Amino acid sequence: MKVEPYLMFEGRCEEALDFYRSALGAQVTALMRFKDHPESAGGPGCAEGGGPGPTPEMVMHAAFTVGDTQLMASDGMGSGQRNFQGISLALSPADEAQARRYFDALAEGGQVQMPLAKTFFSQAFGMVADRFGVPWMVVAPE
Repeated sequence: MKVEPYLMFEGRCEEALDFYRSALGAQVTALMRFKDHPESAGGPGCAEGGGPGPTPEMVMHAAFTVGDTQLMASDGMGSGQRNFQGISLALSPADEAQARRYFDALAEGGQVQMPLAKTFFSQAFGMVADRFGVPWMVVAPE
């Protein structure tokens, strides 16, 4: 058994996937749009004519890897109201230089909560919420 994060980007999933490809070298391993749902032409819950809910082009499900970890993502209901509270994704780069590169990439357009610095448990530790509001802890080994 394993536990895998499932992130709901509420209308910005494809943008987030592109960002993680660029910032972290993420690899998208699966992507299904609402229009691709096999049970109906538009998929379940699709908004026709601009109503509330996901549009046919939005991402119903995606899987991507960052290093050895698989994450999953969706546009959810396309509400535009992302809410990533009470969790952080911990990123463990190989060294301080890699930690700096990843931290700076995640911070671009985001919000630094704790600048990357040496601590008693890490050669480089910092906390940042990326431009989508996803909280990250970057922890390079001591």
